[in-house]
Amino acid sequence: MKETHLRQHRQTSKLGLIKVVRDLFPEETLKTAYSIQEGVFCRLAGSILSEREVKQIEIKLTEWVNSDSPIEFLYKKDGYYQYLLGDLVVKTIYPADVRTSMVEPFKIIPYSAGFIIDFGDISVGNEKKLIPPDKLSENYDKTQLWLDNIDMELISDVNNYIAWGKSLDLINIAEALQEKEISMIADMIMRQRRALQVLLISGPSSSGKTSFAQRLSTQLKVNGLKPVPLSLDDYFVNRVMTPRDEEGNYDFENLDSLDLDLFQEQITQLINGESVETPIFDFITGTRMKRTRTMQIGPSEILVIEGIHALDPMLLPHINRSLFFKIYISALFELNVDLMNRIPTTEVRLMRRLVRGDQFRGTHPEETLDQWPNVRKGEYNNIFKYQEEADVMFNSSLLYEMNALRPFAEASLNKISDNSRHADTKERLLNLLSFVTPIDISKVPFNSILREFIGGSIYFPNKE
Repeated sequence: MKETHLRQHRQTSKLGLIKVVRDLFPEETLKTAYSIQEGVFCRLAGSILSEREVKQIEIKLTEWVNSDSPIEFLYKKDGYYQYLLGDLVVKTIYPADVRTSMVEPFKIIPYSAGFIIDFGDISVGNEKKLIPPDKLSENYDKTQLWLDNIDMELISDVNNYIAWGKSLDLINIAEALQEKEISMIADMIMRQRRALQVLLISGPSSSGKTSFAQRLSTQLKVNGLKPVPLSLDDYFVNRVMTPRDEEGNYDFENLDSLDLDLFQEQITQLINGESVETPIFDFITGTRMKRTRTMQIGPSEILVIEGIHALDPMLLPHINRSLFFKIYISALFELNVDLMNRIPTTEVRLMRRLVRGDQFRGTHPEETLDQWPNVRKGEYNNIFKYQEEADVMFNSSLLYEMNALRPFAEASLNKISDNSRHADTKERLLNLLSFVTPIDISKVPFNSILREFIGGSIYFPNKE
């Protein structure tokens, strides 16, 4: 699959939206806020759009596309591709096409205070209704409100803090927000403690799930509740029994790669207070060990299960839903380069993964980039479609993280040769990093989620 922001046909529609909004609302500025499934949520920087106004935008954008007019590419400068649309110069951080007709089919759907431009499969006879992920949107909105409260919206705002010598204030504010959020989640769990038996935590790659689970466990202990971790990975079937994908490779992200019968049986026993012998999987041999772990959940304990399938309703379909508390975690980065150019969340997660793999897992950056399309495919098949199952969502992104990641990510990306098959990706990510000022990481707390990627985490003492 190809990311929304990397499809030139979709970037072309963004140019059209910028021009159409300028023509319809000369005093307003379009803000591309965040991705929603196969679409992007957009709004005006300082106003609420009515459904009638959204319809006007759709009509004018369709007219612009049908005009099949040329789009003049001027040049690339200071990290931007610059295009001329009539008398309007538009700057974007990703390239677009050179004719208005070169746009992927779209629908514009009124949503919240703005609209979603949806690029889902809307071919004739195959139209799919977009189901807006309301919980995810609420999480984005909450982050945006917090950024508004501290007068932060753009990367340049963070850069200014660093230039003014206020890096420590920046770090403290961002980390305090996350600690507050984690504490609030722990309190929510305690309020439902009488019914809850199991915490289920899921999220896409490089969201910081492990660090989050550790920090949540600490907050639960403060509240007098002892978390007992159980890894889904230990329930893998032996490798020879693992299902394969369409290319014949082992599909470890398929739900059937787990011994579901054993897992469901043992979770039921644990909920009932029974003692079980949980399996231990040997990843070197690809088989289950003869040795097991004895486990039993006491009255003051709660089972914590983390994994990509943790929110899938088919993981534990026959157990009462009220016994579970489900948490979705993702790095929902929300700072923009400017109002019309957002930094996609997937780019930030990819840089997290590149840095962690290069530093601590012996994974060359090219290998990480080779793996990324399959990782993203697995996220779409097994994670994103279940995110609305969550009782609560946690944003693991930190407003200073691009600044902290820059020197590490640059070092990793520069290991990729200029004639590599990933040279374009290298150039794209280095261009994105050029917009941020590096920050001194010495003051980043050692329990920070970011430490999982840049090193120094108290939760990974043997991995550095």
